[in-house]
Amino acid sequence: MERKTKINAEEGRQDLLITREFDLPLELLFKAYAEPDIVEQWMGTKVLKLENKQHGGWQFETNDAQGNVTFRANGVIHEFVPNRKITRTFEMENAPFDVQLEFLEFERLTENTSKLNIHTIYRSVALRDQMLKLPFAQGINMAHNRLQEIVNKLK
Repeated sequence: MERKTKINAEEGRQDLLITREFDLPLELLFKAYAEPDIVEQWMGTKVLKLENKQHGGWQFETNDAQGNVTFRANGVIHEFVPNRKITRTFEMENAPFDVQLEFLEFERLTENTSKLNIHTIYRSVALRDQMLKLPFAQGINMAHNRLQEIVNKLK
């Protein structure tokens, strides 16, 4: 299966550039990142908190069938400009990764298509490379495929 979400990881750098074009109007793509009920659907996780404002916080959690927490992540939203950008930190709890900084920029291509650009910065090249050893690329591509599928129904 072709990966529509592209990840550019230049050698020796501590950042990633992630891009994806969607067959969605800009406003719907942005909603997929801003509205908790939509985020839960495409990410497959519970949104415990999502304060879409400067200095707002967010927290996501996934549980297994027995109710045990299998994933928890949180951060601070530093900038929130509707239909344009979200700047936030991202930190996984109980994981060997430091906090990372994410710049999400939303771009209108046509009336019915849009593009998401994510610039993620890690504390070090080693941490970035460690993340890339995980099935990270497949996971984000699958999540973006679900986003496209779920948000298509909102058109």
